[in-house]
Amino acid sequence: MKKFFALLTAITILALAAGYLTGSPKEEDEAGYVAELKTWQQKRLQGLKNKNGWLSLAGLFWLKQGKNTFGGDKGNDLVITDVKAPAQIGAFFWEKDEVRFAASEKVNVLHEDKSVSELKLENDTTGKPTVLQCGSLTWYIIKRGDRLGVRLKDSQHPRLNKLEKIDSFPVDTQWRVEAVLERFKQPLKVTIPNVLGMESQEEIQGALVFKIKGKEYRLLPLGDKSLFVIFGDETNGTETYGGGRFLSVAEPDRQGRTIIDFNKAFNPPCVFSEYATCPLPPQENQLEVRVTAGEKMVEGLGHH
Repeated sequence: MKKFFALLTAITILALAAGYLTGSPKEEDEAGYVAELKTWQQKRLQGLKNKNGWLSLAGLFWLKQGKNTFGGDKGNDLVITDVKAPAQIGAFFWEKDEVRFAASEKVNVLHEDKSVSELKLENDTTGKPTVLQCGSLTWYIIKRGDRLGVRLKDSQHPRLNKLEKIDSFPVDTQWRVEAVLERFKQPLKVTIPNVLGMESQEEIQGALVFKIKGKEYRLLPLGDKSLFVIFGDETNGTETYGGGRFLSVAEPDRQGRTIIDFNKAFNPPCVFSEYATCPLPPQENQLEVRVTAGEKMVEGLGHH
């Protein structure tokens, strides 16, 4: 199917250039859609390979109350093993709800391009975590439930050069389906699990209702305007990641209408790094159908 669409695109462009045909609207729309999707796929890959993308993850270290020493030396509480690191970078101090970082005198630790010796750290739930840097390494605090962890990235991580492409199912416009967001009278509390075995309660504003091959299905999206869906289907664990996939869905119009494009279903970060803390599909979002569209599993990088 993919080869057919690529051939169709090439033939259409050549013929238009030669002035032989104008093409039917349907052919032109389909060719344009395939080209747009290929651009989306390229941007998706570039985003992953960005020096701050998910492929740059180099560690996830859970803090204990009190002092946590940090560096490449095995004597540290938090030992960096995946990438090269100074023997002692410094220490995290978790006291009550506050985390401070004190840098070792032997290294130059930066915050917003300025050297720091000690600093209070904001975590990722604030929307703007405090990011520290030492050479090619950057790190910040993440909060998951009542746990606090250090997420480490390396802008020169060898993994950044390992991913050449993300295999996907052939593009099929039938997987671009019309949907209606049916809003609930009261927000629905839904349990979202994650790969750490933890759960969070999220408020859902409504259900996306759509049809696949004449059968009606429903998905519960996160968000209110631009929607985010964590879903599972019957390809999970074989052709696609066992922990489901993600989808971004455009804001519905005044009648609640929008488009779900399963060709843009994408893998969670856990596929690309064992240091990600991905949410999993809630029970309500397990589709009893094979969604043969979007990204397939990528082997050898993250969780399987």
